[in-house]
Amino acid sequence: MEKKTEFNIWYWIFAFFAVLFIQGLIESYQSVAPISYSQFEDYLADGSIKSVAVGADTITGSFTMPIDGKSQFVTTIVDPAILDRIDEADVEITGVPENTWIGAVLSWTVPALVFFALWMFFFRKIADRQGFGGFMQVGKSKAKVYMEKETGVSFDDVAGVDEAKTELQEVVEFLKDPEAYGKLGAHVPKGILLVGPPGTGKTLLARAVAGEAGVTFFSISGSEFVEMFVGVGAARVRDLFEQARKSAPAIIFIDELDALGRARSSGQIAGGHDEREQTLNQLLTELDGFDPSSGIVLLAATNRPEILDPALLRAGRFDRQVLVDKPDKKGRVQILNVHMKKVKLAADVDAEKVAALTPGFSGADLANLVNEAALLATRRKADAVTMEDFNNAVERIVAGLEKKNRVLNPREREIVAHHEMGHALVAMALPGVDPVHKVSIIPRGIGALGYTIQRPTEDRFLMTREELENKIAVLLGGRAAEKIIYDHLSTGAADDLVKATDIARAMVARYGMDPDLGHVSYDTDRPGFLGTGDQSSWLNRRYSEATAEAMDRKVRDVLNDIFDRTVALLNDNRDLLEQTAKKLLEQETLDEPELAEIQGKVRKTKDKAA
Repeated sequence: MEKKTEFNIWYWIFAFFAVLFIQGLIESYQSVAPISYSQFEDYLADGSIKSVAVGADTITGSFTMPIDGKSQFVTTIVDPAILDRIDEADVEITGVPENTWIGAVLSWTVPALVFFALWMFFFRKIADRQGFGGFMQVGKSKAKVYMEKETGVSFDDVAGVDEAKTELQEVVEFLKDPEAYGKLGAHVPKGILLVGPPGTGKTLLARAVAGEAGVTFFSISGSEFVEMFVGVGAARVRDLFEQARKSAPAIIFIDELDALGRARSSGQIAGGHDEREQTLNQLLTELDGFDPSSGIVLLAATNRPEILDPALLRAGRFDRQVLVDKPDKKGRVQILNVHMKKVKLAADVDAEKVAALTPGFSGADLANLVNEAALLATRRKADAVTMEDFNNAVERIVAGLEKKNRVLNPREREIVAHHEMGHALVAMALPGVDPVHKVSIIPRGIGALGYTIQRPTEDRFLMTREELENKIAVLLGGRAAEKIIYDHLSTGAADDLVKATDIARAMVARYGMDPDLGHVSYDTDRPGFLGTGDQSSWLNRRYSEATAEAMDRKVRDVLNDIFDRTVALLNDNRDLLEQTAKKLLEQETLDEPELAEIQGKVRKTKDKAA
């Protein structure tokens, strides 16, 4: 949306008169000479005074000839009889100002009014900058109004979320023709909640709906309702819906709804969240109060639906929830095609291959990937973006920035080389494991001294126990290689151990994959929508201390058993491990063709790391 520059004529008028006033002061200071009363009498006696204006306490006038470059003067009256001597000297008296009460009042009030006006002007500027505005504007909505021509977004600009677009197409048809759409008695949902991880295109979808329907688009963040004054948020909700009714048909879009609609708690300290709860109550009232046939549709977006108040999600308020999830491979291809139109590509760039490299990437991640690839091509002064640029951009995003200045000593480089080849050989030997795409011992990111990148052949949504165990084996492959070659353990496997332990604990506590503990899910706390578990779930556990000890023992047994089988697997391939580690030390990086050659020499296992 283009920024609108506010133009206020009063600022220019005030500035104009201020300049005139300052110029008048400067001119008067330069042309008026302050003289003593005795000097005035001397000038009067020798005929140097041309005219005077007598006031209550002062005499101002002009000289017949400029004295010291000054043509005017001012002096203080000491002797009231001076008027007689002025008459006798035949000097022109141009005026005798009266000292009225109006002048006295103005002399006191005008400076006070000027001071108050300046104070209010600067106070409002500071208040606006701090975010709470003037007192008369405190209940006004801060919603930014977008018209269809200003959004500039249609469904053609949104890719990879076909199901969500189909759901929202009904809203567009209703807004275009409400009467025809409701001829069978159906009505459009009052509220539609867009749910999904960050960066999947929820806000873009809302703007596309407004762009397709050609209606007024009110956009506001949930955090903008809550202010320092109690009751302000509720007033802003009322004001927002009032504006929407006047502009109907219209779309109201509330981003980050969880900032406003968090579930209310009965055990909180009194007054702790009164402002937020009053705002939420007002929103619930407005959702009950407006008629969907009036042409107002409420859209909201959140990436934390599990913390929203149940009253907000009941039927009749947010009637429909639309999942905007991370795209699958087909969706990633569509999103890449949208963003690749904006850059100049070489002939070898294939969106299918790039999509295969990016499982789990959101729409925003893919847009960033295309931009990073274009930046890499620009940096090397290329004419077009090549597939190699995309491969390097994926590595930069996944593994971090290359740390070429981080110099490892020869011993550390050998350990890292064997560690990374341990990961790669275990992945090559086990069935159902993602194939290895690249192995490198060039340090990247904050703490990675080397990295092994695997490329999934397809999107996976279910995994068996055997596949999870193989995944743990790949994670432990680096540690097992260090154990075989050097008969010691280093700190290089710290991150691998964390990931392996998380998988093993999930197998035991959540997926019920241990025969002794049975088909029971002990970890009943649902993780957050972003995949981050509740770190304090152990405080609310619903199992005994004996069960907790048994779970810890089972997790340890799973990891120890898989580690032993991984060591046995690498012992069968020890010669190949040492050869490939030596080759990796020489080249620093092994790509797909070289890894494919190595894979043909690996002694594979049939089902597990045994």
